[in-house]
Amino acid sequence: MSEKEKELQDETLDQEAADTKAAEDGVKEEPAKETPNAEETAQENPEAAEKPQKEKGKKLGKKPKEDKKLLAMNLKIEELEDKNRRQLAEFENFRKRTEKEKEAMFDMGARNAIEKILPVVDNFERGLQAVDEAEKGSAFVSGMEMVYKQLMTELENIGVKPIEAVGKEFDPNLHNAVMQVESDEFESGMVAQEMQKGYTYKDTVLRHSMVAVVP
Repeated sequence: MSEKEKELQDETLDQEAADTKAAEDGVKEEPAKETPNAEETAQENPEAAEKPQKEKGKKLGKKPKEDKKLLAMNLKIEELEDKNRRQLAEFENFRKRTEKEKEAMFDMGARNAIEKILPVVDNFERGLQAVDEAEKGSAFVSGMEMVYKQLMTELENIGVKPIEAVGKEFDPNLHNAVMQVESDEFESGMVAQEMQKGYTYKDTVLRHSMVAVVP
């Protein structure tokens, strides 16, 4: 065998040994996968192609239409809530103002009615003071005293009270001095006599007391 034939035989043996080793190790060379381009992806899956565009829009700060609608709706809700609060406040002020006006009108009507009743009370008191000592225990006088007491009790229940005068210091806000009298019992400036009883209604003067003052 010549040297050339021997070299050729050695190369063939080496190649067969290499192929055998590769088969045993399971090493097989796979073909490289081709990367699909954008045009092919858009044709096969349109949604997959649009997704990068949407994400790109979000990165650029673009808001979807849904966000704009939600913002407009929230602004409208706030506007309506503010309007509702204003109307409730106006209604509350109107209610309070109406109650005060009704109370003032009621007090005015009550004062007018009480002022007309006071002369009746004065006549009751004068009549009882004019009763003789012998007749004070009679049924008629006792009945009149009971009616007078009931009348005064009902007046007091609605806020009418008599003004204290005799023995009190003269107060022009409560008393109306019509004369001056000398007195050993009271000091100067004190009320010595009461000619007509005065009354207050809910802490306001309904009628001043007509009095005589010690000079």
